[in-house]
Amino acid sequence: MAPALLFCRSPPPSLPTHPHAHPHPHPHPHPQSKPHLHLLQTPSLSQDVTKLCNDNNISQALHLLSPPNPSPHSDTVSILLSSIGQNQDIEAGRRLHALISSSDRLMSDPVVTTRLLTMYSLCSSPSDSRALFDSLHDRNLYHWNAMISGYSRNELWAEAVALLELLLTSTDHRPDNFTLPCVLKSCGGLSDARLGGAVHGMGAKLGLSCDSYVANSLVSMYGKCGLVREAARVFETMPKRNLVSWNCLVSGFCESGLILEGFQLLVRMMMESAAAAEGEGMMTPDDATLVILLPRCASEGWVEMGRTLHGLSVKLGLDHELRVSNALIDMYSKCGCLVEAWRLFAKSNQRNEVSWNAMIGGYARNGDVVETFDLLREMLTKEGMRANEVTVLNVLPACLGPWELDKVKELQGYVVRNVMESNELVSNALVAAYAKCGSLEFAEKVFNNLELQTVSSWNALIGGCAQNGDSSKAIDLFLEMMSLGLEPDWFSIGSLLLACTHLKYLRYGRSIHGFIQRNGLEKDSFITISLLSLYMQCGDELKARVLFDAMEERDVISWNAIISGYSQNGFPHESLRLYRKMQEDGYWRSIIATTSALMACAHLSALRLGKELHCFALKASFAEDTFTGSSIIDMYAKCGAIEQANTFFGKLHIIDIVSWNVMIMGYGIHGNAAKAIDLFNRMQKHTQPDAFTYTGILTACSHAGLVKKGLDFFEDMKNSEVELKLEHYACVADMLGRAGRLSDAMSLIEDMPEEPDGRIWSALLGACRVHGDISLGERIAYKLLELEPDKAEHYILASNLFAVAGRWDDVRSVRKKLKENGLQKDPGCSWIELGGIVYNFMVGDNCHQESDEIRKDWLVLEGFAR
Repeated sequence: MAPALLFCRSPPPSLPTHPHAHPHPHPHPHPQSKPHLHLLQTPSLSQDVTKLCNDNNISQALHLLSPPNPSPHSDTVSILLSSIGQNQDIEAGRRLHALISSSDRLMSDPVVTTRLLTMYSLCSSPSDSRALFDSLHDRNLYHWNAMISGYSRNELWAEAVALLELLLTSTDHRPDNFTLPCVLKSCGGLSDARLGGAVHGMGAKLGLSCDSYVANSLVSMYGKCGLVREAARVFETMPKRNLVSWNCLVSGFCESGLILEGFQLLVRMMMESAAAAEGEGMMTPDDATLVILLPRCASEGWVEMGRTLHGLSVKLGLDHELRVSNALIDMYSKCGCLVEAWRLFAKSNQRNEVSWNAMIGGYARNGDVVETFDLLREMLTKEGMRANEVTVLNVLPACLGPWELDKVKELQGYVVRNVMESNELVSNALVAAYAKCGSLEFAEKVFNNLELQTVSSWNALIGGCAQNGDSSKAIDLFLEMMSLGLEPDWFSIGSLLLACTHLKYLRYGRSIHGFIQRNGLEKDSFITISLLSLYMQCGDELKARVLFDAMEERDVISWNAIISGYSQNGFPHESLRLYRKMQEDGYWRSIIATTSALMACAHLSALRLGKELHCFALKASFAEDTFTGSSIIDMYAKCGAIEQANTFFGKLHIIDIVSWNVMIMGYGIHGNAAKAIDLFNRMQKHTQPDAFTYTGILTACSHAGLVKKGLDFFEDMKNSEVELKLEHYACVADMLGRAGRLSDAMSLIEDMPEEPDGRIWSALLGACRVHGDISLGERIAYKLLELEPDKAEHYILASNLFAVAGRWDDVRSVRKKLKENGLQKDPGCSWIELGGIVYNFMVGDNCHQESDEIRKDWLVLEGFAR
């Protein structure tokens, strides 16, 4: 690459001014060739070729120019070359090149040779362009510009810069206002601000830095290099700005993460335009402006800002532009607003692959596998379109369980038939999909057939196993990858940490943490967040908090991890405190954190605070997210407001299986089995129940004492494809125990395919105490204490059982054993919600800063009570 000093030299004073250095160059400049006399070309040949090119009939046009037909004029050849380039028909281009090569007159015409160079670059064949360029003996600036432009168009950034160096050192040509924008684009592609600055300096010395084409390219280059302040400086010093200038700066701000500044620039442009006199500098956003901003709304989840841009597009009449329509569909789908995305998609009259991919990707991200594949089939059959690699990459992540295995096989068949298996991203996605669906056999088959097994390929296999819960296999695969000498990257380490998290392998996770520290990977935010999740899931909240507090820069993902960790680990007060702190730090738009805060409210029965979060979720459009919506239902149900839960449930646009399950469970814990059963029956008309559905309906029957109905559901479950788990046996055991059918409960436990856990024995022990079966209760108590000797609540249950029977010696014995094991009963606690803050009070805890005043007031209230 050329050194920066090379671009800073002044142009030789003896160089003549190039005739092309005018202020408004044509996108594909070419010199005016001298007129030639072509007696053999008929007057209508040029018109015939033009018509055929307009009809995309290139082969027939090429036939008209071939011998023994009349020798074509250079203008006619140029028309055909332009059409070939636009259609990217490389074979037709090579045939025409051969025809041109047979004519010295055409090969010596600079217009024709320049068009040939451009044609090859448009056909993505810069090597053919370079071969032709090197063969030319008399190269003018237009040839150099065509070649540099071709390299830039094909993203061969270094080659474009190197060619500018060759132009400066081996010719007397002076770069013009077409050369510099192409080179500046390459500097932006290389993210080389130093090199771009050198070209900037050269442009200033050539007197071109105020040219609008060059200035716009400078703004774009600095923006792509992350130097948005320098881009803004160039922008502000431009003598005349056009819409491209504004769009370049808006794009620069957005690409640097300064999205609000990008929107402020849009507002400024519109205000300045409104203040300008009619016809003098009036500018309005165009489709390019909207396409720059809408993806940023999608990535940040700023759906309200996206709706504002949608309204602007309607006002400007741009909403029917295909790429604006596609960007709007993509924005709404990525923000979880699938109803609005579908509305736009359905009324669009000009859908292309991008439109379908945006809509399919939206349903896939939302976990709606049925709708995802229905749309895919409609795209392939009714619309007659071809699913491309992006389509496949959108659909495959939606396949997350064994029940989707056939769909993955179907997709693989399509990939093979359409010769996509050589695409590394597609093959890796297939490996990951098979692993996530639990078919390691097929995953390894695809993996073993890969031409090159890269770290990314191994990551797909390891990550798929980890996400499917086959964590032991994920760890084995990681060790195998290491034995082959492949260096793990951040994704490999993240997948390994996920496997350790699922298995709760804290000791192994700590070893990985040591490896991360020794290899300097702890600054990677993805790895830090994975470590944070590991410690949280393994119950080491203190270590997780130390990691979080030590983070130099916290993003919304790290806040999500710590807040959700505290909420899931039974620390709802800390979860809510950190949620408030996150918002104070400016991270107020987070669906995951808001959902975790709703879970904390549900745990604390903090109805007032839950309602505030519900209002916030509505304003931020989070409530349209199915997971957040389900959390709102759960919060109301657990706070005792079951009717409010039902009201919100009825307003959901999309009711997924999680929403059904939460509502059924809500009615179940409220003892309203009739409504739970009614919901279960309604649900079956829309989707198949899963394991959580049956847990909810069995809980409802248990709390309502509907033993026969509950047993019927249990039998239905046995005959379904849903796998019976310990929690289902626990529900049935609890139901039978509550009804006093203790012998039936014991028979159920004895017939279980696996050993019962503490939940089942503790439920049955509680039933023995209620129904006075001391003999059975004693056997269960000793079994439970043997199974889980480190849980204080089991000792309390056993001592209560003996107390009911008046066996005080046994009560003292159990209490003594509790102390000897260093255990203690969880202290009683209460809490109060004031001003949106939940205050927690525990027995024996005097650490509250106003505890003395609280105690005084309590004594006064106690006196009144007497």
